Amino acid sequence: MHEINKADRDEANADSPPASDQSEQQRPLGEIYSVQQAQTPRLPFDDRVSRIFLGPGGLRPIWRLFLYLAMSRALFLLLDATLNYAAEHFDVLQLWIELASEVVLLLAAVVPALIMARLEWRRLDDYGLPRRCAFGKLFWTGAVWGIAALSVLILALHGAGAFTFGRLALHGSRILKFAAFWGVFFLIVAFAEEFLLRGYTQFTLSQATSFWPAAVLLSIAFGAIHFLNPGEAWQGILAAAGIGFFFCLTLWRTGSLWFAVGFHAAWDWGESYLYSVPDSGGVSPGHLLKSSFHGPKWLTGGSVGPEGSVLIFVLLLLLWIVFDRVYPEVKYDQNPPIKIVAA
Repeated sequence: MHEINKADRDEANADSPPASDQSEQQRPLGEIYSVQQAQTPRLPFDDRVSRIFLGPGGLRPIWRLFLYLAMSRALFLLLDATLNYAAEHFDVLQLWIELASEVVLLLAAVVPALIMARLEWRRLDDYGLPRRCAFGKLFWTGAVWGIAALSVLILALHGAGAFTFGRLALHGSRILKFAAFWGVFFLIVAFAEEFLLRGYTQFTLSQATSFWPAAVLLSIAFGAIHFLNPGEAWQGILAAAGIGFFFCLTLWRTGSLWFAVGFHAAWDWGESYLYSVPDSGGVSPGHLLKSSFHGPKWLTGGSVGPEGSVLIFVLLLLLWIVFDRVYPEVKYDQNPPIKIVAA
């Protein structure tokens, strides 16, 4: 036998686990876990509350959305009360009051988003309406699609004997005046509704869930708000939700709301002015034609207008298929980089 020198003994001792570790290895696993669990300190109450409201990126998306909607509602009530006061005390034409009402809705949608953009260190462009694309190719392409899609629906109803164009209801310069008025009016409507339902809301809710679950929820909301329109019916509600869902597809594939804004404005203008039919249950004054419907409500849409016709769902399916082929690439950026905006 040979002696083990001191260096060999030290090396052997270094390789062997400490006595405390050896004893712990011999203890049951459940006992070790319970001891470790008991030694883990519980988070203070303030920290637990903070985790409910705060995440890695600051205030959680759902709370940012609630804050935005609360500010939007408060601003709308304030501006609407001011408008009602002005309408009662000043002699203003009803059409101008209706135009001002849409401006109020637009401000209630955009101003809170500007505030949230500052809080989130973002630009308003991140929420679906980049300024570099303003009234560019996507907007006008959307406008062409909107008027073309409505024309296909109207011609189908005409071919089925359910729609008659009638004679002109306007003459002379009034044709151009009302065409311009309703063009501006429905452009504001399109901006307000698209940004409110598919701008900041879609962007923020997508961060909490993902794009398509958010799109479904907001499309249902878009259909539901049409209950406020007089003469609306369940067919029109479903059609509005379907159109809103199609607009979500255009946002997903083009990366912005400009196509949807153009489509939305042209569709409403075509219904209310050009073809002079009910739009979501209402007939606008100053329309171009003395048109009329004939036949069952399931075909004509009744008081709802073409959006209540069964043919609208066929049209929406065709629009989805064609758009999917023309715009196959996904361009929506769900998490654009944060840009620190100088004060």
